[in-house]
Amino acid sequence: MNFISSILLGILQGLTEFLPVSSSGHLVLAQHFFGLEDTGDVLFEVFLHLGTLLAVLVFFRRRIGELVVSLFSWRGTVSNQAHRHNRNLLLYLAVATLVTGVVFVLLGDLFESLFAKPLIVACMLLVTGIIVYTSDLMKGGATPASEMGLVRSCAIGLIQGVAIIPGISRSGSTIAGALYTGVKRQEAAEFSFLLSIPAILAANLANFGEFKALGASQLGIYLAGFVAAFVAGYLVISFLIKLIVRARLKYFAYYCWAVGLVSIVFILLGR
Repeated sequence: MNFISSILLGILQGLTEFLPVSSSGHLVLAQHFFGLEDTGDVLFEVFLHLGTLLAVLVFFRRRIGELVVSLFSWRGTVSNQAHRHNRNLLLYLAVATLVTGVVFVLLGDLFESLFAKPLIVACMLLVTGIIVYTSDLMKGGATPASEMGLVRSCAIGLIQGVAIIPGISRSGSTIAGALYTGVKRQEAAEFSFLLSIPAILAANLANFGEFKALGASQLGIYLAGFVAAFVAGYLVISFLIKLIVRARLKYFAYYCWAVGLVSIVFILLGR
C-alpha cells in the first residue's frame, strides 16, 4: 500500500462511517460485483477507525468536556440542573451501549453471516432508505436527549444492535430512532454521534494488540490514512447535523433505494 491508496481509503472511511448509507453494505456489494477483496490489514483498518473516532471526539470536545465535568460534580445536584441532565445523558448512553452489546452477543454471529448474502444486503439498503426518508417526515420533537428516559435509550441501543446487519446504516437508524421517539433533532444527532464512540472502540478493541507489530516504514502510510479519515469524518459530521436539523436526509434515502434496486436486479439476473 502507498500513500495515495492510504489517503483514498481514509477519505472513504471518513465519509461512509457517518453518512446514513451503510458502509458495510457498500463493502459487501462492491466485493460481489467488482471482486474487491478486503485488504486483510487489520491494523490499517484500526488506524482508519481511530481517525473517525478522533473526528467525533474533536467535533464534540466541548460537549464531552461538559459531560466529564458533570460526572464528577455531585455538589448541588438538586440546584444544578445542568450537571444532573448531563449525568442523565451519560446514563442513557451507557444503557444504549449495553443493550447494543447484548444484541451483539445474542445475534452477532447471525448478523455477520449476512455479509456473505449480497441479495439480503441489497434489500437492507432499501430498508435503510425507508428509515432515513421517514425520519424527515417526523416533526421536530420537544424532548431533550437528557430526558429521553430508559425506555427510549434501550430502544435506540436495540436499533444500533440491529444495525450490525450489513445494509442497515448505524448512524441513519439511531438518528431516526431518536427522532421517532420525540427527541429534538439536533440532540438526536448528537446522541447518535456520542453513541458511536463506544461502538467504534468496542469494534476495534480486540485488534489494538496489533500495534506492536507495526514497523517504522509503515507508520507514515498508516498515519496518512488516519489523518484523511479524521478530516473527512469531521467534515461529514458538521454537514450531516445541518441536514438533520433541516430534515434533508431524504436525499440519502433516494441514493440507498437506487443502489439497492439496481443491485437486486443485477443479482437476480446473475450478473
